[in-house]
Amino acid sequence: MRAIWKGAIAFGLVNVPVKVYSATEDHDISLHQVHNADGGRIRYQRRCEVCGQVIDYSDIEKAFEEDGRTVVLSKDELKAIPAENSHEIEVVQFVPSEQLEPMMFEKSYYLEPDSKSPKAYVLLRRALEDTDRVAIVQYALREKTRLGALRIKDDVLVLQSLLWPDEVREANFPALDTAIKISAQERDMSAALVESMAADFEPESFTDDYQVQLRKLIDAKLEQGESLDTDETFGVEAGDGGKGEVIDLMEALKRSLDRKRGGAAAATGGADSQEEDSDDGGSEDGDKPARPARRSSGSRSSGTETAAASKTSTSKATASKSTAAKGTSTRSTAAKSTGTAAKTAAAKSTGSKAAASKSTEKPAAKATTRARKPA
Repeated sequence: MRAIWKGAIAFGLVNVPVKVYSATEDHDISLHQVHNADGGRIRYQRRCEVCGQVIDYSDIEKAFEEDGRTVVLSKDELKAIPAENSHEIEVVQFVPSEQLEPMMFEKSYYLEPDSKSPKAYVLLRRALEDTDRVAIVQYALREKTRLGALRIKDDVLVLQSLLWPDEVREANFPALDTAIKISAQERDMSAALVESMAADFEPESFTDDYQVQLRKLIDAKLEQGESLDTDETFGVEAGDGGKGEVIDLMEALKRSLDRKRGGAAAATGGADSQEEDSDDGGSEDGDKPARPARRSSGSRSSGTETAAASKTSTSKATASKSTAAKGTSTRSTAAKSTGTAAKTAAAKSTGSKAAASKSTEKPAAKATTRARKPA
């Protein structure tokens, strides 16, 4: 790394010489503009709108315009500003770190001790560690007086430039003034979703997908030239990519929880559905297999059991179901009728049960025989 600035931290009467390095860098792939017809590089020229000549950077000055008047400020005049000549990072306050608004953070710099004896540097670092506070500093850098926060990262002093309060815009959105009612169920569901996604922050586990895919596109273009097929290069993305808008907030929360929990909620719903089908004694859908009739207990043997069912419809005929009494090893079968329902009665027996008598007018074609639970 190359130092971008040299100065000293003024910690009361203690002077801490430091070198300033940029702590961050841009990892984006650099692209430039070209003419699409011949690939020629597009260059920008500093052309004077009065004389039409291309001007060298050394001949350019800065100016300010107000009320139709233009004030030209030379480089020497700008350098004469006292704050520009200051190479001092002045500590003005020590504040708790939680009082700093993250939105004010702008850019980070590493500070390296710039003396043969870094004792003053270590002393300031220890003072910040012992008090668990952040130093608020003021300094001038690149023709601007700046506000900054001095803190510690891995035994190194870090200077974070801060925006001035008037540089942070006020959030004023009328839509947020509307009273919104959030139910307890919605809050509980959203809290459960947050809990299912809770984890420790590990920046290394995240990837800049756009830059990776851009590099892949460049490599493919270098290899294939104009015959590049982007669909073949990137493949077909699965799913809709969240294009559809879910109107029901609760439904969206439920889907999110199901996805995070590996479909556990969906499996539970399926089990509940099967329980309901069991209690209902079967479905009327002819494609599903019939359920066996339940076995009667010994205490019910003295009672008379009667089952009758009949249903008629104009669109389709539904076979009537009848249940029969069971013996110790004998199961009766039910018959169906498409017209008038027939009723069958089960005869009482002390040790065994007689098979139910069958009464049918005309059997329905391809009817599926089913047993039904005793009434």
